[in-house]
Amino acid sequence: MSMTTDAVIIEPAASHRASVIWLHGLGADGHDFELIVPELRLPDTHGIRFIFPHAPIRPITINGGMAMRAWYDVKTQDLRREEDADAIEESTQIVNRFIAAEINASIAAHRIVLAGFSQGGAITLHCGLRYPQRLAGLIALSSYLPLSGRLAAEKSTSGKTVPILMLHGVFDPVIPMQAGLQSRDLLKQAGYDVEWQTYPMQHSVCLEEIQHIGRWLEKTLAPP
Repeated sequence: MSMTTDAVIIEPAASHRASVIWLHGLGADGHDFELIVPELRLPDTHGIRFIFPHAPIRPITINGGMAMRAWYDVKTQDLRREEDADAIEESTQIVNRFIAAEINASIAAHRIVLAGFSQGGAITLHCGLRYPQRLAGLIALSSYLPLSGRLAAEKSTSGKTVPILMLHGVFDPVIPMQAGLQSRDLLKQAGYDVEWQTYPMQHSVCLEEIQHIGRWLEKTLAPP
């Protein structure tokens, strides 16, 4: 494992052949999911580098203006009201720079997966569906599609075939399962390939879910 000022990076044991850029949720940082990597039980031959970026620190309205790491501000409990479009776009550009760094390291876009939990999953979907090249896949955990009304006008033609994995807790009180379902249905109606699975949990992750992600990544990033 290595650390920079803007990310935690876990290098593969074998040659670097693919990358996963994984975004944390509100108030966490890039360390939040680093311990999940060995639990995914991915073959060394896949050569997957994991990058866990740190979100910027910003005041969060719903938390009394307290400053914390966040990909965007949350102003109300209603995820669709007063969405922080400027910060969502700013965070998308941050992710785009991480993608560009992997491409500069000779990893093709179609060998890069974006993943994220909660806010991180929202940015994953927003960014990945607009990225000008087809990525390997998108993973949104306990999350939803932000700024959904803009997708039709802004989506990338190349990204139309990107596989999407959405996993959600049935008892999630932070981002209700219904918000995830609405996003899933919108994406399916727009023609995207969405795999959906729920688990008997709240706003968290569980072992079964981690195992599901591991199988999905093993298939999606299998060496060519």
